[in-house]
Amino acid sequence: ELVGLYEKNGGFGFVIPDNPRISRDIFIPQGCDAGAVTGHKVIVKIKDYGNSPDKKPEGVITSILGHMNDPGVDILSIVKAYGLPEEFPPEVMAQLEEIPDAVREEDKAGRKDLRELPTVTIDGEEAKDLDDAITLEKTEQGYRLGVHIADVTHYIREGSPLDREALKRGTSVYLTDRVIPMLPKRLSNGICSLNEGQERLALSCIMTINEKGRVIGHQIAETVIRVDRRMTYTAVNAILTEPEAHPELLEEYHELVPMFRQMQELSALIRSCRKERGAIDFEFPESKVILDAEGTPVEIRPYPSNVATRMIEDFMLMANETVAEEYCTREIPFLYRTHDKPDGDRMEATLTLIREQGIKVEKRSHEITPGEVQKILTSIEGTPEEPLISRLLLRSMARAIYTPECSGHFGLAASYYCHFTSPIRRYPDLQIHRIIKDDLRGRLDKGGRIGKYSSILQHVAEQSSAMEQRAAEAEREAVKLKKAEYMLEHVGEEYDGVISGVTGWGFYVELQNTVEGLVHIMTLKDDYYNFDEENYRLVGEQHGRVFRLGEPVRVRVRNAEPANRTIDFTYVEKETETE
Repeated sequence: ELVGLYEKNGGFGFVIPDNPRISRDIFIPQGCDAGAVTGHKVIVKIKDYGNSPDKKPEGVITSILGHMNDPGVDILSIVKAYGLPEEFPPEVMAQLEEIPDAVREEDKAGRKDLRELPTVTIDGEEAKDLDDAITLEKTEQGYRLGVHIADVTHYIREGSPLDREALKRGTSVYLTDRVIPMLPKRLSNGICSLNEGQERLALSCIMTINEKGRVIGHQIAETVIRVDRRMTYTAVNAILTEPEAHPELLEEYHELVPMFRQMQELSALIRSCRKERGAIDFEFPESKVILDAEGTPVEIRPYPSNVATRMIEDFMLMANETVAEEYCTREIPFLYRTHDKPDGDRMEATLTLIREQGIKVEKRSHEITPGEVQKILTSIEGTPEEPLISRLLLRSMARAIYTPECSGHFGLAASYYCHFTSPIRRYPDLQIHRIIKDDLRGRLDKGGRIGKYSSILQHVAEQSSAMEQRAAEAEREAVKLKKAEYMLEHVGEEYDGVISGVTGWGFYVELQNTVEGLVHIMTLKDDYYNFDEENYRLVGEQHGRVFRLGEPVRVRVRNAEPANRTIDFTYVEKETETE
């Protein structure tokens, strides 16, 4: 099955596939169009692949998604193309009837009671599935940091319809105008969400941290908590960085402001420790796409990190490392987030190019460490070479995946790492919560549970990694689609950008608002350009003009095609070049 655009032609029609890798239209015979008209987005089932050059693939339309200009149909096409599940099966919805809307008294039995501790969640304004809360106290040794994660497994029995569906989905998918959740909203936004003022069950990692920012003791426990305030990154950042400009925030949250300042202190210590051990810190902002009520993009801007987002990131990383170390050292079957060393050949090519830029690199590729990579990034900060080198280093990295083996995380320079902090939206977190709770309750050695976990974790790791990759691709396609829609309204306008990719057919330029488009080699009319693959550049034969990765350029929007998710630019020569 494919998703595409239908075009009627007399008694028959054609479907033009959305997937640009499929270059042939699908022929739809008379009577097989399900009533579709030109402009409808459809799902077509292939009946004949048309294996000879003179015969088109043939299919039948099984579903009409709507007209291409109807609000939401563009994103729905991506949902269908990636096979993302929209509805939960009836047996899953039936199971929800068994789940309470509030924490019952019997569910609190035997849990550590943390309801009296000042507790906050800090998330984006739009977040509804709040799965992590923070407590912090100053102690004689330094700090006591509590990272409290929604105890989702309390409500999802192993092997139940809910559990099987969550594993099948693997992760929540965040598209520009909708979320396709791993768990039904009654759970993700309800009893499992750490909502303000509500008692909630949690799995907590409570860490004692010394004044150097290192964990010197920890406790993992089943707890009951109550969030005092649902904070946003924006509000906490304003309190900490511009307090004089926001007296109303200081007044509204006066009882929590001292804790926020302590969080900022601790975050700086943790970050300093991570930097000291050589963790890599790539600063590439995500895209924030603002839509109107019709789903039309009205603004695209970078979504940079701030003090508040970095604090939460630091606390979550610390909890993830602490939990991973506990279970790895005890050799209990577990699921880890693994990031391997970069491929030697690819890294060596990158290091050679970096040396040619006059940047000192002491080690060869097989000796490269995260610290060496970070040292390079630090040395080029603020220089013209920074965009080029940062992109090259990022592209030489391996992809992080889930594995049952504890082999560490290269990018974080961490020997132990797992995903513990988001069980509402990631299945691996849910899986390890189940193991942790069996361990806390002394059940691991009973009924062959260790053997059972050992036997299923490889499948869980592979399924979770595959679903994560599918989600990332769908999310990327949705953003590219909305960026193309946005730039279609700005054809003819000029922008400054940086060359973000160089190929044999031209070079890609990323604008300051994160939009990326192609300057096709055929539009560079002043010369004939050759692609220098080793050095990521295009070189003009006659004039010697060079376009290289990371170079700042000015471009004009030539065209945009949302259907193909493509944006075309033309290069605008600077006046000094034309004189």
